[in-house]
Amino acid sequence: QGTQRLFFEQLGSPVKEMHVYPGFFHDTFNERDNHLPLGAARRFILEMFSQPRHEPSLLGADRNSATQREYENLANPLPPFSFKGIQHALTRFALRVIGARLSKGIRLGVETGFDSGATLDYVYRNQAEGLTALGRLIDRNYLNAIGWRGIRLRKLYLETLLHRAMADLRAAGQPVHIVDIAAGHGRYVLDAVRARTDIPATGLLRDFSEHNVAAGRQLIAEYGLAARFAFERGDAFDPTSFATLSRTATIGIVSGLYELFPENAPVRVSLAGLATAVAPGGYLLYTGQPWHPQLEFIARTLTSHRGGGAWVMRRRTQQEMDQLVAGAGFEKLAQETDPWGIFTVSLARRRVEAAHG
Repeated sequence: QGTQRLFFEQLGSPVKEMHVYPGFFHDTFNERDNHLPLGAARRFILEMFSQPRHEPSLLGADRNSATQREYENLANPLPPFSFKGIQHALTRFALRVIGARLSKGIRLGVETGFDSGATLDYVYRNQAEGLTALGRLIDRNYLNAIGWRGIRLRKLYLETLLHRAMADLRAAGQPVHIVDIAAGHGRYVLDAVRARTDIPATGLLRDFSEHNVAAGRQLIAEYGLAARFAFERGDAFDPTSFATLSRTATIGIVSGLYELFPENAPVRVSLAGLATAVAPGGYLLYTGQPWHPQLEFIARTLTSHRGGGAWVMRRRTQQEMDQLVAGAGFEKLAQETDPWGIFTVSLARRRVEAAHG
């Protein structure tokens, strides 16, 4: 019963029941006394359908939810001499001593953080580099990790939905002015803009890292977009940073940022700032990470750009992320999800009435 109990405990709904029937085997609903589980199931189903539909608020999921408990478990160190503890320690050693010497991607992750803008840009470019053929082989294997494959699809979905928003704005006779509050190197935005030469978009890209700002400015120059795009330093969680924006953006973007921060309070502050920066009727592109098959591996072996600490993430269900966005005055229009269900990209529109609220 251990697996079933674990499954039950991790169900996100606050309304749930579990019943144990002694003597029953695998095919519960076809056992000799199947009227017992069938009766309980029928009662529960009828009770649920007799009540008005209610969408539970997940805005407090960072304080009390299965994903919050999962995050706390991953943030706590393993016993040093446990099997898992030894296994992950050996992996960390191999990454730093062997991988970082031979593989450029792993070395970049060790030096800047595996969640850094530099690492993300390297993953986007997807060109294996390393010392010797073995190093390039290791780098290719690293770049082919399921998470990085999902990241590259996320970039594709960002570009697809950005093109949709750009086309809709142009059809409505509106200017296309983009604001990205945490752009990394900005490659996904600039690639998307460069692909639509028929739509003269302008934009302001921001990032907290001076290194990312410098790299982004260089990319803007390489793409010949210096007359239309600027890159500056900005804090995506600081209200005073948003206050300096012109509030004329017709497309706002926040990609891959909120997944790195477990608390919802700063995310709500950030989204509120975005709502002031995006004009009523304008669009918002945002990403989510409701699931990741390597969540524990990442937390136990990889380091973050924030001081070199462990890269521990709290998953947000799509419903939680959508509620945070809706609370900032946006209405969701579309969503793209990779085949593995790891990353999502969503498109929302700022409600006109929200501007007067």
